[in-house]
Amino acid sequence: MGIAHAPESSKLASHLRSLREAHDMTLAVLAQRSGLSRATLSRIENADVSPTAETLGQLAAVYAIPISQLLSPLEQGFQPVIKCGEQSIWHDPSHSFVRRIVSPPSGQLSVELIESELGPRQLITYAAPAIPGQEHHVYVLSGQMEITVEGNAHDLGAGDCLRYILFGETIFKTSNASCRYVIALS
Repeated sequence: MGIAHAPESSKLASHLRSLREAHDMTLAVLAQRSGLSRATLSRIENADVSPTAETLGQLAAVYAIPISQLLSPLEQGFQPVIKCGEQSIWHDPSHSFVRRIVSPPSGQLSVELIESELGPRQLITYAAPAIPGQEHHVYVLSGQMEITVEGNAHDLGAGDCLRYILFGETIFKTSNASCRYVIALS
């Protein structure tokens, strides 16, 4: 985990604390359900550190919500256009990972687009899906990566698309170059 960067990390920390409290969980209960240490969760909620992609995946699985809803609260009203400068961007420096929520979450729509870039020689493992049975489409814009879905590895290059319904572990792995891709969740 990296050092937190205010004010974005303070907003994220506050949102994660509010989410835990809304689910009537103590740090100890969240630690038990997520597999993260109570100390790590406390440091995240106090904005002492920024969560990694894997950490967000573990928290999303506990709450059964997309990671994007951890990064920014559910939009209150329907917005038909979200300008590029208004889209939420999150960085995980430990993986050279950047995640941009192209279509912020909305309770009225079921499809979500996320653009990501994973740096060279990186590996991100999501032990469990945030929402079991959710359909994913991964479209590679540039670079190459291997995505392993529930034990089945798929090599993807620019222009390739992988579609799957997720119930288990997913691993994203790049080689010597970064990979830029879009994920559609439904």
